[in-house]
This record gives sequence, structure tokens and C-alpha cells, in this order.
Amino acid sequence: MKPFRTNRVVPGPGQESVWDYPRPPRVETSADRVVVTLGGLVLVDTDDAVRVLETSHPPVYYLPRSAFRAGSLEPVTGRSYCEYKGEASYLSVVTPGRVEEAAGWYYPSPTRGFEDLANRVALYPGRMDLVTVNGEAVLPQPGDFYGGWITSRVVGPFKGAPGTLGW
Repeated sequence: MKPFRTNRVVPGPGQESVWDYPRPPRVETSADRVVVTLGGLVLVDTDDAVRVLETSHPPVYYLPRSAFRAGSLEPVTGRSYCEYKGEASYLSVVTPGRVEEAAGWYYPSPTRGFEDLANRVALYPGRMDLVTVNGEAVLPQPGDFYGGWITSRVVGPFKGAPGTLGW
């Protein structure tokens, strides 16, 4: 059986392969315009994002906490740990009449090399009504654990689908 990496999709012009992303992951600034809608309300509209790029994963966008609509983020119990970024805390995303429990996360004290994530929030795009990057609707990364954002800019295959746990 061939190693999975041989199934890498070759990127076209203007595209990136998630198989060219590093491990450990890298944080990079982005001037992409990100708009997030939930419950019929725009919660975020910003061009101040950072992306975390990690082998086999679509990018995860982290947005400034200050860019969110006031009152739309509420802390919830529960934590997780990333060997690279440190301990994550979770947030519910709230609009009048709608609550998405633990649909966002952040790193209160990110580890060295990931300081750019401080005061930023990542969201599971599949839990929102609509997430766009430069006007293009984002597709969520497969699976219920990962929070990657798939656009036409990135090609896979992507970790998260059935059978990819060991990648």
C-alpha cells in the first residue's frame, strides 16, 4: 500500500496544498476579508485575521475578539490541549434566539511561537449560518473535531473524513 501522501492533489494557479503546510503548524497574517453570520446577524466583518497552517488541515482562521458583535461570545466550561498552541478555552456564539454551544475557541496564553493567537477566536464554520473569505462561502473541514476552513484556494485531501485518523 502506498503512503497516503502520494494522493496529494496538485494545486492549480492561486491554490495551496495542505500537504505543503508545515508540521508543527505555522501562524501567518492574512488580509483576507472574513464575514461570519449567525441567526441572520453579521457577527464579524474583518480583514484582520491570522491563519494557522498545518499539514493535512485546511487553514483555521483566528479573528480578533474585538471584531465580534458585542455580547456574541460567552465562555463555557471545558478545555482542550494542543501540543503546539497550548490550552484552549471554548466559547458559545450567541445571537438573539440562537446559541451555538462551544462553537468557538481561543488560547488565553498561547505558547511561544503562537503569540499572534492571543486575543483571537477561531470558529467552527459548519456551526455558523455562513462564513465567507473574500466573498466565497467556506466549507467546514470534515469531522466533528477539526475547525478548518475549506475554500477554492486550498486542495487536499483533508484530514477529518472517515479513515483519516492516523494521518
